Amino acid sequence: MSSAPVPFSDIGKKAKDLLYKDYYFDHKFSLTTSSDSGLGLAASGLKIDQLFIGDISTQYKSGRTVVDVKIDSNSNVATTVTVNEIVSGLKTSFSFKTPDQTSGKVDVQYLHERAAINSSIGLSSTPLLELAATIGTRELSLGAEVGFDSASASFTKYNSGIGYNKPDFSASLILADKGETLRASYFHLFNPANGAAVAAEISHRFKTSENSFSIGSCHSLDHLTTLKTRFSNSGKVALLCQHEWRPKSFVTLSAEYDPKAVRAPSRLGLAVALKP
Repeated sequence: MSSAPVPFSDIGKKAKDLLYKDYYFDHKFSLTTSSDSGLGLAASGLKIDQLFIGDISTQYKSGRTVVDVKIDSNSNVATTVTVNEIVSGLKTSFSFKTPDQTSGKVDVQYLHERAAINSSIGLSSTPLLELAATIGTRELSLGAEVGFDSASASFTKYNSGIGYNKPDFSASLILADKGETLRASYFHLFNPANGAAVAAEISHRFKTSENSFSIGSCHSLDHLTTLKTRFSNSGKVALLCQHEWRPKSFVTLSAEYDPKAVRAPSRLGLAVALKP
């Protein structure tokens, strides 16, 4: 629903995406294909130092139902069955992993004109329960999330936040880490034609009185190439260049310099995403 508030996980998303999305400092490759019959296939691999991690996943769509199956390099099989629009605004999914017999869970998302609710419950004798909700409009959203572990009878998380969104401007304030961290973010799109934008995120930890911040920018060199930068208070500087060399296929180069790292102050990454 276009007028519904964003889910709680999307509060401050524009700033987070500009600052952190697509930055890879290892080697990543992914291939995605799809057919008119509703069957899709994706394969990805990630090389971290000398360790290689990969997975193959398939997706089948039929009407309102979507079935996803993923097999990773450790022979774990993850299956998710999603049913959209059971009633207006309602989406339900059931997921589990094998051979983990305690991994089953049910997720429910409901979008209303003035509310967005996400809930999750584990399918075990001592389930993990999670609930997130926001109220308001597409422009102004106020929300909170909570997680409860019935095995230890303790809360795993409780956070709250408020977000304000316009097509060219976004701001958010989130009380995270069980009330221990206050995080504010800001995003501003200056020029929609070339995607020129800036973002900033500032965090304050109450226990240690520690402050940290990250600022970043984004700019399209042309209609196929995007350049992003990021700078943090620790002195780290990151640069990203992403080129769409064919429709929906990207090559992304990332670099980061950390002046406080003695042995390896620089990191380089390459990500290739193909979609024939």
